[in-house]
Amino acid sequence: MPYRRTENVVRKLAARHDAILAAACGVAAEGGMAAVQIAPVAERAGIATGTVYRYFPSKTELVAALVAALSEREMVVLEGAAKAAPGPLSALAAAIATFAARALERRRLAFALMAEPVEPEVDSARALYRRALVAEFEKLIRQALDAGRLPDQDAALAAPALLGAVIEGLIGSSAPATPNDPAKARARVQMLTLFALRALGVIDARARGLVVQTVMPEPSEGS
Repeated sequence: MPYRRTENVVRKLAARHDAILAAACGVAAEGGMAAVQIAPVAERAGIATGTVYRYFPSKTELVAALVAALSEREMVVLEGAAKAAPGPLSALAAAIATFAARALERRRLAFALMAEPVEPEVDSARALYRRALVAEFEKLIRQALDAGRLPDQDAALAAPALLGAVIEGLIGSSAPATPNDPAKARARVQMLTLFALRALGVIDARARGLVVQTVMPEPSEGS
């Protein structure tokens, strides 16, 4: 009779898989993707190195899985922020602000997920995340266009331009250091959101009102 894993065994395996990815996330947040090696991840997770290899046969597979998990998590949060907004333009503002706030909160991890030099296999996984972000922003821009809330423009061109501007302002090589003061960090996110809305053609007074009304995501450990 073939062996069948019990539900308890399946849960334990899934929990260990998640624990390895959580440890890898912690390592990446501190030292970037280059620091995600099997041994330090195993140590952080409190398990044997060989156990990590049973789940992820190579560092590249581990990093690719980490990128995929982080990407999925960030997209869920971004889409949730947009859906909670009362209208198409406020949804766009909420998505921009949420992305910016989370990237600034964990800037080293955001850089690792978006821009750090990595192996081609890992970069392919990151490219999927960038495309998903562009697609979400393009969808929100089109919804605002359809509702007559934005001046006529090419959403397929505006979306990647918007994402690139926000990324460069947050984690680019010329971006200023992350402020330690939460109020200053919030002001930076609001300024970038305002910049993005202006670039899309939202008149200044209305853009300012949208930014003021946008509820910023609260920082939380592991969020």
